[in-house]
This record gives sequence, C-alpha cells and structure tokens, in this order.
Amino acid sequence: MSEILITIPGEPCAQGRPRISTAGGFPRAYDPAKSRNYKAFVKLIAQEEIPVQGWRYTELPLAVTITAYMSIPSSKSKKFKQAAALGVERPTKKPDIDNIFKCVTDALSGIAYKDDKQIVAATVNKRYAEVPRVEVLIRII
Repeated sequence: MSEILITIPGEPCAQGRPRISTAGGFPRAYDPAKSRNYKAFVKLIAQEEIPVQGWRYTELPLAVTITAYMSIPSSKSKKFKQAAALGVERPTKKPDIDNIFKCVTDALSGIAYKDDKQIVAATVNKRYAEVPRVEVLIRII
C-alpha cells in the first residue's frame, strides 16, 4: 500500500513550546503534558490503523496532507455556523497549522515512517466541522 489515511478524533492539538527543568542540576527540555499526551494518543490510533490498512513502515520520501477539523464555536451566529459547516468560513484561531503539523508528524515518526525528515511535500489545512478531528494522509512519492 502506497498511502494511508489516519483519523485522529477530537480537537486538534498543537506542539507546545518545550519546557525547561533543572531537576538534577542540569537543564533539560521536555514536552508539555498536553503535547505529550496528544502524541501518545496519535501513536495509539496509528498503531491500530497501520495493520488494518496494510501500510508498511518506510524510509522512502513522503507527502503528507493534514486537515485539522475544529469545532464550530457555539457563541457564533446561526449564519456563521452554516457558513462554517459549508467550508465558507475557516478557523483563524489557534492552534497554528505549523504546530499541528509538527505535533502529528513527530508522533508518527518511528511508527509509520523512520523519521519526519522523509517528508518532502506537505499540505496543512484548518476547517470547521461538526465532529472535530485531524485527518492525516501519508503517501509514498
């Protein structure tokens, strides 16, 4: 199989800024808990989907398309909600697309592919949807 589509349910999560700890006397960078937990969730979903879809771990060049579907804000007007559902309105709020991309591709490194340096083409979109999720399409090119 030369492509796989992985759907991660729930609100998209961004890669958080690294935190620094000086426990033990030496500075050490670590992922914030929210990013760490989301990456673990992405890995779990990917590990379930990979065998089902017949994807093979690869070291080949990859193209990745990520679409982050965010909840339509309940505080908005009915007109806005309809436009958002149709894709006319697009989210301009956080998280940033580059941070969503980083979080997801880091989580899939070592699971779906050897390293995220294999990604040679990328597309990232944010949209509104009734059901929040992130869809990741990985293709060997």
